[in-house]
Amino acid sequence: MYDIIVFGATSFVGRILVRYLLDRHGAADGGLRWAIAGRSAPRLEALKAEFGTPSLATIVVDAADEAGLRQLCHGTRVVISTVGPYALYGETLVKVCADTGTDYCDLTGEVQWIRRMIERYSAAAAASGARIVHCCGFDSIPSDLGVWFLQREARKSFGKSCSRVKLRVKAMRGGFSGGTVASLLNVVKETRANPALRKELANPYSLCVGSAVKGVRQPSGATVALDADFRSWIAPFVMSGINTRIVHRSNFLQSHSYGSDFVYDEAVLTGRGWRGRLAATATGAGLAAFMVASSIGPVRTLLERYVLPKPGEGPSPIQQERGFFDLRLFGRTSDGRTLRVKVTGDRDPGYGSTAKMLGEAAVCLAFDVSRAEVAGGFWTPASALGEKLLSRLHAHAGLGFERQDD
Repeated sequence: MYDIIVFGATSFVGRILVRYLLDRHGAADGGLRWAIAGRSAPRLEALKAEFGTPSLATIVVDAADEAGLRQLCHGTRVVISTVGPYALYGETLVKVCADTGTDYCDLTGEVQWIRRMIERYSAAAAASGARIVHCCGFDSIPSDLGVWFLQREARKSFGKSCSRVKLRVKAMRGGFSGGTVASLLNVVKETRANPALRKELANPYSLCVGSAVKGVRQPSGATVALDADFRSWIAPFVMSGINTRIVHRSNFLQSHSYGSDFVYDEAVLTGRGWRGRLAATATGAGLAAFMVASSIGPVRTLLERYVLPKPGEGPSPIQQERGFFDLRLFGRTSDGRTLRVKVTGDRDPGYGSTAKMLGEAAVCLAFDVSRAEVAGGFWTPASALGEKLLSRLHAHAGLGFERQDD
């Protein structure tokens, strides 16, 4: 009955995504047949009334209702899930999609949950033909497709991939929503409850499930340093923990097309001289202090109650409109040839831009990539959608991927 169903349509990101799909495709009259779903009928109806779309189809189902989710999946080609934290609310839908052969994408950044889903349901997805694509938002499309684009350009120019790639955040404006904060804090809680998880989260190859390649040593991403290739001080980037794992999984799924000795890391550029060093030190210390504070139960409770945004809260429409990101990638081949790439987005990275990325990824999965091209299984945006998604993001989502020759 539908090409796409947005599950969790009344969540913070879900609402932005629904608005984007309405602007791009309309409620029901265009080429895209789609519907919204969630656990609350009144909230779904209120969303339709707010957007003036009474004809938009709605489905009421809870994230824990396996029978209801199975019925939902039988009625669509692709499900988009914005229901997080995914470690708390996301597994049943992934299970049902894998069982029924329904394609799926989301915007999770929860490494430990993604690994569990791969381990538990990859065989079912391969058997049914379901293509499961996690991380279709700011984490991790700009990183994943940015590296994919750089490596494509390297092979064109040099006849080989770059064995060393760096991503650096040059500039970014955006905020956090309550849903993102809840997902981050849930990872902290899981780590406290299961100390073995800390070792898994520290493994850069944690998502290369079943890989026979041990891999080479990777940068930790937790240090303050002077980066000679960018002539700037660098500080830890909060998203690197998920992005680097997705990039390494893309390399794994593409038969190590980036090389078995591929090294990758991400950081924030803070500038030159003593000011840059001071900014890098402050950024690193601030991030470390937050992680320590959030790991202490009483302090975490105070942060949740009085400081951090609540679920459903986040950047205002004006803040989303004024947001942006500017990422720079540097690649070097094993024989010393170099290449630079610029990746940009025109909205708040985690919300305004993420909604557009997620919407285009789902449409790409529904219409552009056949089962003959991409079989059932757990994929990354680059390994499943590659060039076709990059073209859609260029044309419709305000993302730019540009080569910058020295």
